Amino acid sequence: MRVAVYHSNRDVRIEEREIPAIGPGEALMRIESSGICGSDVMEWYRMAKAPLVLGHEVAGTIAAVGTGVTGLAVGDRVVASHHVPCNTCRHCLAGNDTICETLRSTSFDPGGFAQYVRLPAINVDRGIYPIPDGVSFEQASFTEPLACVLRAQRIAAMPPGHAVLIVGAGLAGLLHVAASPFFGAGIVVATDVVETRLDAARRMGALRAWHAGEDVPGLLSEACGGRLADLVILCTAAPGAFARALACTEAGGTLLMFALPDPGTTHEMDLHELWKRGTRITSSYAGNRADHMAAIELIRAGRIDVGSLVTHRLPLERTGEGFSLVAGGGDAIKVIVEPWL
Repeated sequence: MRVAVYHSNRDVRIEEREIPAIGPGEALMRIESSGICGSDVMEWYRMAKAPLVLGHEVAGTIAAVGTGVTGLAVGDRVVASHHVPCNTCRHCLAGNDTICETLRSTSFDPGGFAQYVRLPAINVDRGIYPIPDGVSFEQASFTEPLACVLRAQRIAAMPPGHAVLIVGAGLAGLLHVAASPFFGAGIVVATDVVETRLDAARRMGALRAWHAGEDVPGLLSEACGGRLADLVILCTAAPGAFARALACTEAGGTLLMFALPDPGTTHEMDLHELWKRGTRITSSYAGNRADHMAAIELIRAGRIDVGSLVTHRLPLERTGEGFSLVAGGGDAIKVIVEPWL
């Protein structure tokens, strides 16, 4: 089989490898659609483990099953989770399963930018989701990123009618724009520095979409009847974005860190002012099984038009080009790799 091996954002090499052999309780998945995630191009996060095959936003068909596997058959159309929890540690039992050490250590063999992956037994046991009729592989590959968004919105736990500002209208930010009304948002606005992404935010349902260099607090006050955003979701790790997001958060509001900051990132703040304004700062990572199932249902029901977010569809041989597109930002929103093109 062919795989795309990551060495850096500018060095992705196509190699031939043996199709992984599966053991008891495992399954072999033929990858039909694999999305490039923003985290895939974070070199500080990936380079220490390179070379490796990345890719975790996958959809495809079951090509083989190992002994002991039940409820799964060759030819089944599925989405698979690369990270799955143990379901028994104190974090899992407290409902914080995305902090579970098992979740952060489980993965595919070798990775989603390949024609086939081996799904370990633990992933088969608790990380397989059937693709409903009428949902394409491309649409289904949005399940994991949408599940992450749904978990973050749950964590925010905002009252009905709240105003939400999405800072950064890349793929994650646009999914937040689309999902916010399902969690009671009365006003949804977004910022970015790329005009095509601002246009996309408006198409996905944002009442307003402003360039991040504008007077966003002032524009927020006008749009929200004299107040700032009750919920600010930070979907970019750009320098200065945290400070700008905090300045847009209403007293008693919540700032939710969704984008992954670089290690060592710091920010000085007036803790007295933070205390006085009652600002809550929280974060979110990944999504659990319920989030994945909810994501698939929203896609199946057509409540979130994920297909409109695809800007590039590339064969496996052009995976490197896809990494450059995602790393460069710009007009690229969602880049999909199709290993059998």
